[in-house]
Amino acid sequence: MPEHSQDRIENVRMRRAPKISVFLIAGAALGILVAMILTFAFNGTAEPSPNTGLEYSQGQVFGFLLLLCAPIGIALGGILALILDRRSRRRTHEVTVDHSSVHVDPEPGTNGHGPGH
Repeated sequence: MPEHSQDRIENVRMRRAPKISVFLIAGAALGILVAMILTFAFNGTAEPSPNTGLEYSQGQVFGFLLLLCAPIGIALGGILALILDRRSRRRTHEVTVDHSSVHVDPEPGTNGHGPGH
């Protein structure tokens, strides 16, 4: 089988970019932690709410706070990731790479899928 190789030298820009998903997950975890702290730091009353007339358990209060704090934490994590991504663009450096390609021609009498196909 004849082989054809081709070498190219290219200049590419490299930089270290943050993984945005890690920052989003960390922001969500921070939001959960803040909701937990707010739930248990302030001792609620056993009286019904003046607005709804209902009494809420600590689990329900945690759920309400979680609905508020988790998206805020995710947003803050995403903003931090974008800021760090912008800063990493300034620290790019150019490197030279050698790109090699090898192409193998099929043997005569075959359709390129190997013997017997």
